[in-house]
Amino acid sequence: MITDINQLDLTKQYSYADYLTWEFEERLELIKGWIWKMSPAPLAKHQRILFKLSIQIGNYLEYKSCEAFTAPFDVRLKDTRSTQSNQPIISVVQPDIAVFCDKTKIDEKGCLGAPDWIIEILSPGNSKKEVKVKYKLYEENGVREYWIVSPEYLSVTVYDLINDAYVLRDVYFDGDTIPVGIFPSFSIDASRVFA
Repeated sequence: MITDINQLDLTKQYSYADYLTWEFEERLELIKGWIWKMSPAPLAKHQRILFKLSIQIGNYLEYKSCEAFTAPFDVRLKDTRSTQSNQPIISVVQPDIAVFCDKTKIDEKGCLGAPDWIIEILSPGNSKKEVKVKYKLYEENGVREYWIVSPEYLSVTVYDLINDAYVLRDVYFDGDTIPVGIFPSFSIDASRVFA
C-alpha cells in the first residue's frame, strides 16, 4: 500500500491496478498512465455552479433511463488506440458531472467506459488539463458531448462528437439557454447556473 503521494514517482506511468493500492488524502487523476494532481478542495463558486447544474440535470433525468453522477466518481477509460483485448486501464478521471445512458458501464467502483455527456468546471490551475488533456481523452473515448464551464467568464463551451472528432457547437454565456445535444427536449438555463 502507498500511504503518501510522495512515495510515487511522478515521472513514471501507472495503471488502475496501481491506483487501487494508493491510500492517501490527496486527490488525483490518472490520464494515460500519468498522475495529475487535483486541487485539494474546489472553491465555493465552483461548488455553487456544480450544485445548480446538478439540480437542473437531476430534475430532467428523474424517471428517465439515464443517470448522472458528480465528483468524486471514478470514470475508468481504456486506451482506445491499443489493439489488446485485455489491456490495463490507464486512465481514471473524476469529471464534475458525468451522465450515462448505458447503465451496464456502472459498477460499485464507479464506471468503466465513456459517459455520454461530461461537464468539467474550470478551477484555478486546472484549465490546461480540462481544455487540452481531458478534451483529447474524452474525444478519443467517444464522450458524445463535452462542456467546459468557466466561472471566471460565466461561460460554457460546448463540443459535440461528430465523426469521432469534437466540433465546437458554441460558447454560451450567462443569460443564454444551452441546448443539450444528447437530449433534444432539454436545455440548461445559464442564468440559473451563474446566479
